Amino acid sequence: MKKGFLQAGHFPTLIAAFLYFDVSFMVWVILGPLGVFIAKEFGLSPAEKGFMVAIPVLSGALLRIVLGVLVDHLGPKRTGVLAQSIVIGGLTVAWFAGLQNFHQLLALGVLLGFAGASFAVALPLASRWYPAEHQGMALGIAGAGNSGTVLAALFAPLLALAVGWRDVFVFATIPLVAVLATFSFLAKDSPQQPQAKTLMQYLAVLKERDAWWFMLFYSVTFGGFVGLSSSLTIYFNDQYGLDPVHAGYATAACVFMGSLFRPVGGALADRIGGVRSLSGLYVVAACGLAVVSFGLPQLWMAMAMFMIAMTALGMGNGAVFQLVPQRFHQEIGVMTGLVGMTGGMGGFYLASSLGLSKQFSGSYQAGLLVFALLAMVALTSLTGVKRRWRATWGSAAAARI
Repeated sequence: MKKGFLQAGHFPTLIAAFLYFDVSFMVWVILGPLGVFIAKEFGLSPAEKGFMVAIPVLSGALLRIVLGVLVDHLGPKRTGVLAQSIVIGGLTVAWFAGLQNFHQLLALGVLLGFAGASFAVALPLASRWYPAEHQGMALGIAGAGNSGTVLAALFAPLLALAVGWRDVFVFATIPLVAVLATFSFLAKDSPQQPQAKTLMQYLAVLKERDAWWFMLFYSVTFGGFVGLSSSLTIYFNDQYGLDPVHAGYATAACVFMGSLFRPVGGALADRIGGVRSLSGLYVVAACGLAVVSFGLPQLWMAMAMFMIAMTALGMGNGAVFQLVPQRFHQEIGVMTGLVGMTGGMGGFYLASSLGLSKQFSGSYQAGLLVFALLAMVALTSLTGVKRRWRATWGSAAAARI
């Protein structure tokens, strides 16, 4: 890390944003690693399994708009404390109630959306401390908190095997409480807080074509990442007969690559430009998903392809958010919410479509191939807008896109 980066912003806040994001993502996708246990007890169909893991993703997508607005009114720190407290309360109630049916499980999934909406808190909290030349690195580090999905895949199945899947929820509150205390102590809102806007002013950003382009681009990169993070434990169990624990290990290995390389994606975008790096990453992700869709005969082959795809998607997340603050610096709070919302919606689509594809065709191929096609649509769209961006963003910004 360059000395200039360390001096440019507020490093304790960046660490706080990472930790908050990390444990939030851990619980956001926790139904995926527990899915094999839950599906066995409740006798769920493939479509129901897909819907179960997709509901928290959809809820998180919609709640990102709410938290994005609150960030600009209350500040990122207060909003983060509020959201984390709701998640801790929801998990505690779920453990106490015991979750006796599928509908109660879906209700918990809705509450877990507050954890997924942490994206709309952590990124503005970090972003507002750093100048444009360090946005890729700062948001890459904060955004690497999506590594919490690795923790869920590694430890949730083991805990479920030891104490039962319902008790996993109360164990999950332990790191949440610890990080909430740390976050409250370390995090500090930047003095460069934008003035709170009215609802109509928030919606005004949707008149900008670039807002819609960013929403499309992130729906593919983040949607692919979180959709696979939520679904791969069930996929490996169904497709290769792995038990829940080993399916969780396989999922963790794939998700780890996407999480590890998100900061690399942001740094690469800082170096060669967000458009150039993102274009190549879409191609790699699409190829990886297309190849794995054909039902590779060996587990290691499938894992290799998923690792390649997840690495590209994770780096793509960093690349997209290297670009967003340059175009919408004053609207970063609401744009983080909007772009994050569509990212979550992409994840909801992928997770639910995999379940539907398995139920109605007996294979996951259709769901994976359609998402690979969406990556190519995003690439084509990015190629179409990059010339206008370079001509209209100004010389300083154009050098970084």
